[in-house]
Amino acid sequence: MCRIMIGDSAAAKLGAVPLSNDTVARRIVDMSNDIREQLIEFVKKSPYYALQLDESTDIAGQAQLLTYVRYLRDKAIEEDVLFCRPLQLHTTGEAIFNVLNIFILENGLAWDRCVGLCTDGAQAMTGRERGLAGRVQQVAPLVKWTHCMVHREALAAKKMPVLFDSVLNQYVKMINLIKSRPLNSRLFGVLCQEMGSGHEQLLLHTEVRWLSRGRVLQRLYELREEVKWFLTEIKSDLAKHLEDTMWLASLSYLVDIFDRLNGLNLSLQGRGTHILILADKVHAFTQKLDLWHGRISQGNCDMFPSLADFITDAGTSHDFSSLFQSASEHLSAMRKQFATYFKEDYRSFAWVRDPFVCTANELSIDMQEQLIELKSDSRLKELFNPCPLSSFWAALMQEYPELCDVAMKILLPFASTYLCEAGFSKMTALKTKYRNRAQIEDDLRLCLSNIEPRIGDLCKAKQAQKYGGPGSELSLTDWKAQVENLAGLQGLSASQKTQFVVNSLEGKAKREVQAAPEATRGTAQAIFDFQVGQYSDATPVAVLRAQFFNCKQGPRQTLRAFALRLREQFARLKG
Repeated sequence: MCRIMIGDSAAAKLGAVPLSNDTVARRIVDMSNDIREQLIEFVKKSPYYALQLDESTDIAGQAQLLTYVRYLRDKAIEEDVLFCRPLQLHTTGEAIFNVLNIFILENGLAWDRCVGLCTDGAQAMTGRERGLAGRVQQVAPLVKWTHCMVHREALAAKKMPVLFDSVLNQYVKMINLIKSRPLNSRLFGVLCQEMGSGHEQLLLHTEVRWLSRGRVLQRLYELREEVKWFLTEIKSDLAKHLEDTMWLASLSYLVDIFDRLNGLNLSLQGRGTHILILADKVHAFTQKLDLWHGRISQGNCDMFPSLADFITDAGTSHDFSSLFQSASEHLSAMRKQFATYFKEDYRSFAWVRDPFVCTANELSIDMQEQLIELKSDSRLKELFNPCPLSSFWAALMQEYPELCDVAMKILLPFASTYLCEAGFSKMTALKTKYRNRAQIEDDLRLCLSNIEPRIGDLCKAKQAQKYGGPGSELSLTDWKAQVENLAGLQGLSASQKTQFVVNSLEGKAKREVQAAPEATRGTAQAIFDFQVGQYSDATPVAVLRAQFFNCKQGPRQTLRAFALRLREQFARLKG
Protein backbone atom coordinates (compact mmCIF):
# COMPACT_ATOMS: atom_id res chain seq x y z
CA MET A 1 0.00 0.00 0.00
CA CYS A 2 2.82 2.39 0.90
CA ARG A 3 4.67 1.55 -2.32
CA ILE A 4 1.61 2.29 -4.46
CA MET A 5 0.57 5.50 -2.72
CA ILE A 6 3.94 7.06 -1.86
CA GLY A 7 6.73 5.18 -3.64
CA ASP A 8 9.45 2.58 -3.29
CA SER A 9 11.71 4.69 -1.06
CA ALA A 10 8.98 5.17 1.53
CA ALA A 11 8.08 1.49 1.34
CA ALA A 12 11.74 0.54 1.94
CA LYS A 13 11.86 2.74 5.04
CA LEU A 14 8.65 1.23 6.37
CA GLY A 15 9.97 -2.27 5.67
CA ALA A 16 13.07 -1.56 7.73
CA VAL A 17 10.95 -1.17 10.88
CA PRO A 18 11.38 -4.33 12.97
CA LEU A 19 8.41 -6.30 14.19
CA SER A 20 7.07 -5.34 17.61
CA ASN A 21 6.92 -7.70 20.56
CA ASP A 22 3.14 -7.88 20.22
CA THR A 23 3.41 -8.91 16.58
CA VAL A 24 5.86 -11.68 17.36
CA ALA A 25 3.82 -12.82 20.35
CA ARG A 26 0.63 -12.86 18.25
CA ARG A 27 2.31 -15.00 15.62
CA ILE A 28 3.52 -17.43 18.27
CA VAL A 29 0.00 -17.66 19.70
CA ASP A 30 -1.43 -18.24 16.22
CA MET A 31 1.09 -21.00 15.56
CA SER A 32 0.37 -22.56 18.95
CA ASN A 33 -3.38 -22.55 18.31
CA ASP A 34 -2.85 -24.08 14.89
CA ILE A 35 -0.73 -26.88 16.36
CA ARG A 36 -3.35 -27.54 19.05
CA GLU A 37 -6.14 -27.68 16.46
CA GLN A 38 -4.15 -30.14 14.37
CA LEU A 39 -3.52 -32.32 17.42
CA ILE A 40 -7.21 -32.31 18.35
CA GLU A 41 -8.12 -33.38 14.82
CA PHE A 42 -5.62 -36.23 14.95
CA VAL A 43 -7.04 -37.43 18.27
CA LYS A 44 -10.59 -37.24 16.91
CA LYS A 45 -9.65 -39.42 13.95
CA SER A 46 -7.99 -42.02 16.17
CA PRO A 47 -10.25 -44.99 17.12
CA TYR A 48 -9.01 -44.74 20.73
CA TYR A 49 -6.83 -42.47 22.82
CA ALA A 50 -5.18 -42.63 26.25
CA LEU A 51 -4.24 -39.96 28.79
CA GLN A 52 -1.34 -39.45 31.16
CA LEU A 53 -1.53 -36.62 33.67
CA ASP A 54 0.07 -35.33 36.83
CA GLU A 55 -0.23 -32.32 39.09
CA SER A 56 2.70 -30.36 40.50
CA THR A 57 3.41 -26.97 42.04
CA ASP A 58 5.71 -24.63 40.13
CA ILE A 59 8.26 -22.23 41.59
CA ALA A 60 5.60 -19.51 41.93
CA GLY A 61 3.44 -21.76 44.12
CA GLN A 62 0.84 -22.30 41.40
CA ALA A 63 -0.54 -25.82 40.97
CA GLN A 64 -0.22 -26.96 37.34
CA LEU A 65 -2.01 -29.86 35.66
CA LEU A 66 0.03 -31.34 32.81
CA THR A 67 -1.66 -33.84 30.47
CA TYR A 68 -0.26 -35.95 27.63
CA VAL A 69 -2.27 -37.89 25.05
CA ARG A 70 -1.42 -41.01 23.06
CA TYR A 71 -3.35 -41.76 19.89
CA LEU A 72 -3.19 -43.65 16.60
CA ARG A 73 -2.11 -41.74 13.49
CA ASP A 74 -1.03 -43.09 10.10
CA LYS A 75 -0.70 -46.66 11.41
CA ALA A 76 1.59 -45.57 14.25
CA ILE A 77 1.10 -44.55 17.86
CA GLU A 78 1.91 -40.90 18.60
CA GLU A 79 2.18 -39.14 21.96
CA ASP A 80 2.03 -35.37 22.50
CA VAL A 81 1.36 -32.88 25.26
CA LEU A 82 -2.37 -32.17 25.28
CA PHE A 83 -2.49 -29.18 27.63
CA CYS A 84 -1.01 -27.60 30.74
CA ARG A 85 -3.47 -25.60 32.83
CA PRO A 86 -3.34 -24.11 36.33
CA LEU A 87 -5.53 -25.35 39.16
CA GLN A 88 -6.81 -22.09 40.57
CA LEU A 89 -7.94 -23.23 44.03
CA HIS A 90 -7.88 -26.84 45.21
CA THR A 91 -5.99 -29.87 43.90
CA THR A 92 -8.64 -32.42 44.77
CA GLY A 93 -9.83 -35.15 42.45
CA GLU A 94 -12.95 -33.14 41.68
CA ALA A 95 -10.96 -30.02 40.75
CA ILE A 96 -8.60 -32.00 38.50
CA PHE A 97 -11.51 -33.79 36.82
CA ASN A 98 -13.32 -30.51 36.17
CA VAL A 99 -10.31 -29.03 34.37
CA LEU A 100 -9.82 -32.20 32.34
CA ASN A 101 -13.52 -32.61 31.54
CA ILE A 102 -13.91 -28.99 30.42
CA PHE A 103 -10.98 -29.37 28.01
CA ILE A 104 -12.35 -32.64 26.60
CA LEU A 105 -15.85 -31.23 26.06
CA GLU A 106 -14.70 -27.85 24.72
CA ASN A 107 -12.60 -29.53 22.03
CA GLY A 108 -15.20 -32.12 21.03
CA LEU A 109 -13.32 -35.21 22.17
CA ALA A 110 -15.35 -38.28 23.07
CA TRP A 111 -14.94 -39.84 26.50
CA ASP A 112 -16.20 -43.18 25.18
CA ARG A 113 -13.03 -43.57 23.09
CA CYS A 114 -10.66 -43.03 26.03
CA VAL A 115 -9.15 -46.42 26.96
CA GLY A 116 -6.38 -45.47 29.38
CA LEU A 117 -5.65 -43.11 32.27
CA CYS A 118 -2.23 -43.15 33.94
CA THR A 119 -1.49 -41.19 37.12
CA ASP A 120 0.56 -41.48 40.28
CA GLY A 121 -0.80 -43.01 43.49
CA ALA A 122 -1.96 -39.82 45.21
CA GLN A 123 -5.33 -40.01 46.92
CA ALA A 124 -6.73 -37.26 44.69
CA MET A 125 -5.94 -39.44 41.67
CA THR A 126 -6.83 -42.92 42.90
CA GLY A 127 -9.99 -42.44 45.00
CA ARG A 128 -12.86 -44.65 43.83
CA GLU A 129 -15.55 -42.09 44.61
CA ARG A 130 -13.96 -38.65 44.83
CA GLY A 131 -10.69 -39.39 43.09
CA LEU A 132 -9.93 -38.60 39.47
CA ALA A 133 -9.84 -42.25 38.38
CA GLY A 134 -13.32 -42.96 39.74
CA ARG A 135 -14.84 -39.85 38.15
CA VAL A 136 -13.28 -40.57 34.75
CA GLN A 137 -14.51 -44.16 34.82
CA GLN A 138 -18.05 -42.85 35.34
CA VAL A 139 -17.98 -40.98 32.01
CA ALA A 140 -15.54 -43.23 30.10
CA PRO A 141 -16.70 -46.87 30.29
CA LEU A 142 -13.66 -48.25 28.41
CA VAL A 143 -11.00 -46.49 30.45
CA LYS A 144 -8.58 -48.51 32.58
CA TRP A 145 -6.63 -46.72 35.28
CA THR A 146 -2.91 -47.48 35.57
CA HIS A 147 -0.79 -46.59 38.57
CA CYS A 148 2.56 -45.32 37.23
CA MET A 149 4.95 -48.28 37.24
CA VAL A 150 7.96 -46.09 38.00
CA HIS A 151 6.23 -44.74 41.10
CA ARG A 152 5.31 -48.26 42.15
CA GLU A 153 8.91 -49.38 41.78
CA ALA A 154 10.06 -46.51 44.01
CA LEU A 155 7.43 -47.39 46.64
CA ALA A 156 8.33 -51.09 46.59
CA ALA A 157 12.00 -50.27 47.28
CA LYS A 158 11.31 -47.74 50.03
CA LYS A 159 10.97 -50.04 53.06
CA MET A 160 14.31 -50.94 54.69
CA PRO A 161 15.44 -53.18 57.60
CA VAL A 162 16.56 -51.48 60.83
CA LEU A 163 20.31 -51.95 60.12
CA PHE A 164 20.22 -50.38 56.69
CA ASP A 165 17.73 -47.72 57.71
CA SER A 166 20.12 -46.51 60.42
CA VAL A 167 22.97 -46.40 57.89
CA LEU A 168 20.81 -44.28 55.58
CA ASN A 169 19.96 -41.85 58.38
CA GLN A 170 23.61 -41.47 59.35
CA TYR A 171 24.81 -40.88 55.80
CA VAL A 172 22.18 -38.14 55.41
CA LYS A 173 23.54 -36.44 58.53
CA MET A 174 27.11 -36.62 57.15
CA ILE A 175 26.12 -35.04 53.86
CA ASN A 176 24.00 -32.34 55.51
CA LEU A 177 26.84 -31.43 57.85
CA ILE A 178 29.11 -30.78 54.88
CA LYS A 179 26.68 -29.47 52.25
CA SER A 180 24.44 -27.29 54.42
CA ARG A 181 27.30 -25.09 55.57
CA PRO A 182 29.02 -23.11 52.79
CA LEU A 183 32.37 -23.00 54.60
CA ASN A 184 32.41 -26.76 55.14
CA SER A 185 31.44 -27.32 51.53
CA ARG A 186 34.30 -25.14 50.28
CA LEU A 187 36.84 -26.72 52.61
CA PHE A 188 35.73 -30.20 51.58
CA GLY A 189 36.10 -29.27 47.90
CA VAL A 190 39.66 -28.06 48.50
CA LEU A 191 40.42 -31.25 50.41
CA CYS A 192 39.20 -33.41 47.52
CA GLN A 193 41.35 -31.42 45.09
CA GLU A 194 44.45 -31.82 47.22
CA MET A 195 43.85 -35.57 47.61
CA GLY A 196 43.34 -36.00 43.86
CA SER A 197 39.82 -37.38 44.23
CA GLY A 198 37.61 -38.18 41.27
CA HIS A 199 34.92 -35.83 42.65
CA GLU A 200 35.05 -32.57 44.53
CA GLN A 201 31.63 -32.48 46.20
CA LEU A 202 28.98 -34.74 47.69
CA LEU A 203 25.44 -34.89 46.35
CA LEU A 204 22.25 -33.98 48.18
CA HIS A 205 19.47 -36.54 48.50
CA THR A 206 16.00 -35.58 47.28
CA GLU A 207 13.07 -37.90 47.90
CA VAL A 208 11.15 -36.85 44.78
CA ARG A 209 14.08 -37.73 42.50
CA TRP A 210 13.85 -41.38 41.53
CA LEU A 211 17.60 -41.95 41.13
CA SER A 212 18.72 -39.63 43.91
CA ARG A 213 19.40 -42.11 46.70
CA GLY A 214 21.50 -44.47 44.60
CA ARG A 215 23.66 -41.70 43.18
CA VAL A 216 24.16 -40.05 46.57
CA LEU A 217 25.22 -43.36 48.13
CA GLN A 218 27.62 -44.05 45.28
CA ARG A 219 29.27 -40.64 45.62
CA LEU A 220 29.62 -40.97 49.41
CA TYR A 221 31.13 -44.44 49.08
CA GLU A 222 33.67 -43.21 46.52
CA LEU A 223 34.66 -40.30 48.79
CA ARG A 224 34.50 -42.19 52.08
CA GLU A 225 38.18 -41.61 52.90
CA GLU A 226 37.91 -37.88 52.22
CA VAL A 227 34.71 -37.64 54.29
CA LYS A 228 36.29 -39.55 57.17
CA TRP A 229 39.34 -37.29 57.18
CA PHE A 230 37.19 -34.14 57.05
CA LEU A 231 34.80 -35.25 59.81
CA THR A 232 37.77 -36.16 61.98
CA GLU A 233 39.31 -32.72 61.46
CA ILE A 234 36.13 -30.92 62.53
CA LYS A 235 35.75 -33.35 65.47
CA SER A 236 32.37 -34.75 64.45
CA ASP A 237 31.01 -37.89 66.12
CA LEU A 238 29.90 -39.11 62.69
CA ALA A 239 33.50 -39.93 61.79
CA LYS A 240 33.35 -43.08 63.91
CA HIS A 241 30.94 -44.70 61.46
CA LEU A 242 33.47 -44.43 58.64
CA GLU A 243 35.93 -46.35 60.80
CA ASP A 244 33.40 -49.12 61.50
CA THR A 245 33.95 -52.05 59.15
CA MET A 246 30.39 -53.35 59.48
CA TRP A 247 28.95 -49.90 58.79
CA LEU A 248 31.05 -49.53 55.64
CA ALA A 249 30.10 -53.04 54.52
CA SER A 250 26.43 -52.14 54.94
CA LEU A 251 27.03 -48.96 52.96
CA SER A 252 28.66 -50.94 50.13
CA TYR A 253 25.64 -53.27 50.02
CA LEU A 254 23.28 -50.30 49.80
CA VAL A 255 25.38 -48.84 46.98
CA ASP A 256 25.01 -52.08 45.01
CA ILE A 257 21.31 -52.72 45.61
CA PHE A 258 20.32 -49.14 44.83
CA ASP A 259 22.45 -49.24 41.71
CA ARG A 260 20.39 -52.26 40.62
CA LEU A 261 17.18 -50.43 41.49
CA ASN A 262 18.32 -47.39 39.52
CA GLY A 263 18.96 -49.65 36.53
CA LEU A 264 15.39 -50.96 36.75
CA ASN A 265 14.06 -47.44 37.20
CA LEU A 266 15.85 -46.20 34.09
CA SER A 267 14.57 -49.14 32.05
CA LEU A 268 11.00 -48.20 33.01
CA GLN A 269 11.44 -44.63 31.78
CA GLY A 270 11.28 -43.35 28.22
CA ARG A 271 8.84 -42.60 25.44
CA GLY A 272 6.82 -45.15 23.52
CA THR A 273 6.64 -47.71 26.32
CA HIS A 274 3.60 -49.88 27.03
CA ILE A 275 2.38 -52.01 29.90
CA LEU A 276 3.56 -55.36 28.47
CA ILE A 277 7.21 -54.46 28.04
CA LEU A 278 7.43 -52.75 31.44
CA ALA A 279 5.71 -55.70 33.12
CA ASP A 280 8.36 -57.96 31.59
CA LYS A 281 11.13 -55.80 33.04
CA VAL A 282 9.59 -55.85 36.52
CA HIS A 283 9.05 -59.62 36.31
CA ALA A 284 12.71 -60.11 35.35
CA PHE A 285 13.83 -58.00 38.32
CA THR A 286 11.70 -59.98 40.78
CA GLN A 287 13.29 -63.18 39.48
CA LYS A 288 16.71 -61.61 40.06
CA LEU A 289 15.65 -60.84 43.64
CA ASP A 290 14.91 -64.52 44.15
CA LEU A 291 18.32 -65.41 42.71
CA TRP A 292 20.18 -62.87 44.86
CA HIS A 293 18.29 -63.93 47.98
CA GLY A 294 19.32 -67.55 47.48
CA ARG A 295 22.99 -66.75 46.86
CA ILE A 296 23.47 -64.26 49.68
CA SER A 297 21.75 -66.66 52.10
CA GLN A 298 24.64 -69.01 51.28
CA GLY A 299 27.24 -66.29 51.95
CA ASN A 300 27.86 -65.53 48.26
CA CYS A 301 27.82 -61.85 47.30
CA ASP A 302 29.54 -61.87 43.90
CA MET A 303 26.45 -60.26 42.30
CA PHE A 304 27.16 -57.12 44.38
CA PRO A 305 30.61 -55.91 43.23
CA SER A 306 31.16 -53.13 45.80
CA LEU A 307 30.28 -55.42 48.71
CA ALA A 308 32.37 -58.27 47.30
CA ASP A 309 35.43 -56.02 46.88
CA PHE A 310 35.02 -54.57 50.38
CA ILE A 311 34.81 -58.02 51.98
CA THR A 312 37.86 -59.17 50.02
CA ASP A 313 39.85 -56.14 51.18
CA ALA A 314 38.69 -56.60 54.79
CA GLY A 315 40.09 -60.13 54.88
CA THR A 316 39.02 -63.12 56.93
CA SER A 317 39.43 -61.38 60.29
CA HIS A 318 35.88 -60.02 60.13
CA ASP A 319 32.60 -61.91 60.36
CA PHE A 320 29.92 -60.62 57.97
CA SER A 321 27.30 -63.27 58.66
CA SER A 322 24.98 -60.77 60.36
CA LEU A 323 25.23 -58.49 57.33
CA PHE A 324 24.37 -61.37 55.00
CA GLN A 325 21.39 -62.21 57.20
CA SER A 326 20.13 -58.61 57.06
CA ALA A 327 20.68 -58.45 53.31
CA SER A 328 18.78 -61.72 52.88
CA GLU A 329 15.86 -60.37 54.89
CA HIS A 330 15.93 -57.16 52.89
CA LEU A 331 15.82 -58.96 49.54
CA SER A 332 13.02 -61.23 50.74
CA ALA A 333 10.96 -58.28 52.00
CA MET A 334 11.57 -56.36 48.78
CA ARG A 335 10.35 -59.37 46.78
CA LYS A 336 7.10 -59.33 48.76
CA GLN A 337 6.76 -55.58 48.27
CA PHE A 338 7.10 -55.95 44.50
CA ALA A 339 4.47 -58.70 44.56
CA THR A 340 2.15 -56.34 46.45
CA TYR A 341 2.58 -53.37 44.13
CA PHE A 342 2.65 -55.37 40.87
CA LYS A 343 -0.28 -57.75 41.09
CA GLU A 344 -1.33 -57.68 37.44
CA ASP A 345 -0.93 -60.82 35.36
CA TYR A 346 -0.50 -60.16 31.65
CA ARG A 347 0.25 -63.71 30.58
CA SER A 348 -3.14 -63.92 28.85
CA PHE A 349 -1.94 -61.22 26.44
CA ALA A 350 1.16 -63.12 25.36
CA TRP A 351 -0.34 -63.38 21.86
CA VAL A 352 -0.14 -59.57 21.60
CA ARG A 353 3.64 -59.73 22.19
CA ASP A 354 4.13 -62.50 19.61
CA PRO A 355 1.04 -63.70 17.72
CA PHE A 356 3.08 -66.21 15.70
CA VAL A 357 4.15 -68.28 18.70
CA CYS A 358 1.61 -67.87 21.50
CA THR A 359 -1.91 -69.24 21.67
CA ALA A 360 -4.97 -67.46 23.06
CA ASN A 361 -7.55 -69.94 24.32
CA GLU A 362 -9.28 -67.26 26.35
CA LEU A 363 -10.35 -65.41 23.17
CA SER A 364 -13.66 -65.93 21.42
CA ILE A 365 -13.87 -68.45 18.60
CA ASP A 366 -13.99 -65.72 15.95
CA MET A 367 -10.87 -64.05 17.32
CA GLN A 368 -9.06 -67.39 17.57
CA GLU A 369 -9.84 -68.01 13.92
CA GLN A 370 -8.44 -64.58 13.02
CA LEU A 371 -5.31 -65.36 15.03
CA ILE A 372 -4.86 -68.64 13.11
CA GLU A 373 -5.16 -66.77 9.81
CA LEU A 374 -2.63 -64.21 11.02
CA LYS A 375 -0.16 -66.92 12.04
CA SER A 376 -0.43 -68.57 8.63
CA ASP A 377 0.38 -65.37 6.73
CA SER A 378 4.08 -65.60 5.87
CA ARG A 379 4.01 -62.01 4.61
CA LEU A 380 3.13 -60.78 8.10
CA LYS A 381 5.88 -62.91 9.67
CA GLU A 382 8.45 -60.97 7.66
CA LEU A 383 6.83 -57.69 8.77
CA PHE A 384 6.67 -58.60 12.48
CA ASN A 385 10.36 -58.71 13.48
CA PRO A 386 11.65 -55.35 12.15
CA CYS A 387 8.43 -53.48 12.93
CA PRO A 388 7.58 -52.01 16.37
CA LEU A 389 4.84 -53.95 18.11
CA SER A 390 2.38 -51.05 18.16
CA SER A 391 2.98 -50.26 14.48
CA PHE A 392 2.51 -53.94 13.57
CA TRP A 393 -0.95 -54.12 15.12
CA ALA A 394 -1.91 -50.65 13.88
CA ALA A 395 -1.16 -51.74 10.31
CA LEU A 396 -3.63 -54.65 10.60
CA MET A 397 -6.67 -52.65 11.78
CA GLN A 398 -8.56 -53.19 8.53
CA GLU A 399 -7.61 -56.82 8.02
CA TYR A 400 -8.05 -58.16 11.58
CA PRO A 401 -10.26 -55.59 13.32
CA GLU A 402 -11.28 -57.62 16.39
CA LEU A 403 -7.75 -58.77 17.25
CA CYS A 404 -6.32 -55.31 16.67
CA ASP A 405 -9.06 -53.73 18.78
CA VAL A 406 -8.01 -55.80 21.80
CA ALA A 407 -4.30 -55.32 21.09
CA MET A 408 -4.59 -51.53 20.78
CA LYS A 409 -6.48 -51.30 24.09
CA ILE A 410 -3.44 -52.95 25.69
CA LEU A 411 -0.67 -51.10 23.83
CA LEU A 412 -2.20 -47.62 23.68
CA PRO A 413 -2.50 -46.74 27.44
CA PHE A 414 0.49 -45.18 29.16
CA ALA A 415 2.34 -47.35 31.66
CA SER A 416 4.06 -44.52 33.56
CA THR A 417 3.89 -40.76 34.10
CA TYR A 418 7.43 -40.33 32.79
CA LEU A 419 6.43 -37.66 30.24
CA CYS A 420 4.71 -35.55 32.90
CA GLU A 421 7.66 -35.87 35.28
CA ALA A 422 10.09 -34.90 32.51
CA GLY A 423 7.86 -31.96 31.55
CA PHE A 424 7.73 -30.66 35.12
CA SER A 425 11.51 -31.03 35.44
CA LYS A 426 12.08 -28.90 32.36
CA MET A 427 9.54 -26.34 33.56
CA THR A 428 11.25 -26.10 36.95
CA ALA A 429 14.74 -25.92 35.45
CA LEU A 430 13.70 -23.01 33.25
CA LYS A 431 11.89 -21.05 35.97
CA THR A 432 14.61 -21.41 38.60
CA LYS A 433 17.02 -19.45 36.42
CA TYR A 434 15.00 -16.26 36.85
CA ARG A 435 14.04 -14.26 39.92
CA ASN A 436 12.47 -11.14 38.43
CA ARG A 437 10.13 -10.28 35.61
CA ALA A 438 12.53 -7.90 33.88
CA GLN A 439 15.15 -10.61 33.42
CA ILE A 440 12.57 -12.99 31.99
CA GLU A 441 11.31 -10.36 29.55
CA ASP A 442 14.82 -9.43 28.42
CA ASP A 443 15.87 -13.01 27.72
CA LEU A 444 12.58 -13.91 26.08
CA ARG A 445 12.88 -10.86 23.86
CA LEU A 446 16.36 -11.99 22.88
CA CYS A 447 15.10 -15.50 22.08
CA LEU A 448 12.22 -14.09 20.05
CA SER A 449 14.61 -11.96 18.02
CA ASN A 450 16.57 -15.10 17.16
CA ILE A 451 13.56 -17.04 15.93
CA GLU A 452 11.78 -14.07 14.38
CA PRO A 453 12.89 -14.83 10.77
CA ARG A 454 11.68 -18.43 11.12
CA ILE A 455 8.31 -17.25 12.46
CA GLY A 456 7.98 -14.92 9.49
CA ASP A 457 8.59 -17.81 7.07
CA LEU A 458 6.07 -20.06 8.83
CA CYS A 459 3.43 -17.36 8.81
CA LYS A 460 4.20 -16.66 5.12
CA ALA A 461 4.71 -13.01 5.88
CA LYS A 462 7.56 -11.02 4.36
CA GLN A 463 9.78 -9.67 7.10
CA ALA A 464 12.06 -6.66 6.68
CA GLN A 465 15.36 -6.38 8.54
CA LYS A 466 17.89 -3.63 8.93
CA TYR A 467 20.49 -3.96 6.19
CA GLY A 468 24.05 -4.07 7.34
CA GLY A 469 27.35 -5.47 6.30
CA PRO A 470 29.25 -8.37 7.82
CA GLY A 471 29.33 -8.08 11.58
CA SER A 472 25.79 -6.67 11.75
CA GLU A 473 22.70 -8.63 12.73
CA LEU A 474 22.50 -10.22 9.28
CA SER A 475 24.72 -13.01 8.02
CA LEU A 476 26.82 -12.36 4.92
CA THR A 477 24.50 -14.48 2.76
CA ASP A 478 21.35 -12.68 3.96
CA TRP A 479 22.95 -9.27 3.52
CA LYS A 480 24.03 -10.02 -0.06
CA ALA A 481 20.63 -11.46 -1.02
CA GLN A 482 18.64 -8.56 0.43
CA VAL A 483 20.87 -5.85 -1.03
CA GLU A 484 20.65 -7.44 -4.48
CA ASN A 485 16.90 -7.73 -4.15
CA LEU A 486 16.45 -4.06 -3.12
CA ALA A 487 18.77 -2.76 -5.81
CA GLY A 488 16.85 -4.74 -8.42
CA LEU A 489 13.46 -3.51 -7.19
CA GLN A 490 14.53 0.15 -7.43
CA GLY A 491 15.82 -0.18 -11.01
CA LEU A 492 19.18 1.42 -10.30
CA SER A 493 21.90 1.94 -12.90
CA ALA A 494 25.26 0.18 -12.54
CA SER A 495 26.98 3.13 -10.83
CA GLN A 496 23.97 3.78 -8.59
CA LYS A 497 23.84 0.11 -7.66
CA THR A 498 27.53 0.18 -6.73
CA GLN A 499 27.02 3.21 -4.52
CA PHE A 500 23.92 1.59 -2.98
CA VAL A 501 25.94 -1.51 -2.04
CA VAL A 502 28.64 0.65 -0.44
CA ASN A 503 26.04 2.62 1.52
CA SER A 504 24.46 -0.60 2.83
CA LEU A 505 27.72 -1.55 4.54
CA GLU A 506 28.54 -0.52 8.07
CA GLY A 507 31.55 -0.12 10.32
CA LYS A 508 34.76 -1.97 9.46
CA ALA A 509 33.31 -3.59 6.34
CA LYS A 510 32.49 -0.19 4.83
CA ARG A 511 35.89 1.30 5.67
CA GLU A 512 37.69 -1.67 4.09
CA VAL A 513 35.77 -1.26 0.80
CA GLN A 514 36.37 2.50 0.68
CA ALA A 515 40.11 1.93 1.18
CA ALA A 516 40.30 -0.89 -1.39
CA PRO A 517 41.69 -0.39 -4.95
CA GLU A 518 39.36 0.84 -7.68
CA ALA A 519 39.12 -2.65 -9.24
CA THR A 520 37.86 -4.06 -5.95
CA ARG A 521 35.07 -1.50 -5.50
CA GLY A 522 34.32 -0.59 -9.12
CA THR A 523 31.18 -2.73 -9.45
CA ALA A 524 28.60 -4.20 -7.14
CA GLN A 525 29.70 -7.76 -7.97
CA ALA A 526 33.32 -6.87 -7.18
CA ILE A 527 32.25 -5.61 -3.76
CA PHE A 528 30.27 -8.80 -3.16
CA ASP A 529 33.28 -10.92 -4.11
CA PHE A 530 35.53 -8.86 -1.83
CA GLN A 531 33.15 -9.32 1.13
CA VAL A 532 32.92 -13.07 0.54
CA GLY A 533 36.70 -13.30 0.50
CA GLN A 534 36.98 -11.26 3.69
CA TYR A 535 34.19 -12.69 5.81
CA SER A 536 33.11 -16.08 4.49
CA ASP A 537 33.73 -19.06 6.78
CA ALA A 538 36.19 -21.66 5.45
CA THR A 539 35.06 -24.28 7.93
CA PRO A 540 33.42 -27.30 6.21
CA VAL A 541 29.62 -27.24 6.26
CA ALA A 542 29.47 -30.65 7.98
CA VAL A 543 31.56 -29.30 10.86
CA LEU A 544 29.42 -26.16 11.17
CA ARG A 545 26.25 -28.24 11.14
CA ALA A 546 27.60 -30.55 13.86
CA GLN A 547 28.65 -27.56 15.99
CA PHE A 548 25.19 -26.01 15.69
CA PHE A 549 23.15 -29.12 16.52
CA ASN A 550 25.50 -30.25 19.30
CA CYS A 551 25.53 -26.87 21.02
CA LYS A 552 24.19 -27.20 24.59
CA GLN A 553 23.65 -24.73 27.39
CA GLY A 554 26.36 -24.89 30.02
CA PRO A 555 25.50 -25.48 33.69
CA ARG A 556 26.29 -21.87 34.62
CA GLN A 557 25.61 -20.25 31.25
CA THR A 558 22.76 -17.75 31.12
CA LEU A 559 19.98 -18.06 28.59
CA ARG A 560 21.11 -14.80 27.01
CA ALA A 561 24.67 -16.08 26.43
CA PHE A 562 23.40 -19.43 25.16
CA ALA A 563 21.02 -17.72 22.71
CA LEU A 564 23.83 -15.50 21.40
CA ARG A 565 26.03 -18.55 20.93
CA LEU A 566 23.31 -20.35 18.98
CA ARG A 567 22.71 -17.26 16.90
CA GLU A 568 26.39 -16.97 16.03
CA GLN A 569 26.66 -20.61 14.98
CA PHE A 570 23.45 -20.39 12.94
CA ALA A 571 24.77 -17.35 11.08
CA ARG A 572 28.00 -19.21 10.27
CA LEU A 573 26.03 -22.20 9.05
CA LYS A 574 23.87 -20.05 6.77
CA GLY A 575 26.91 -18.22 5.43
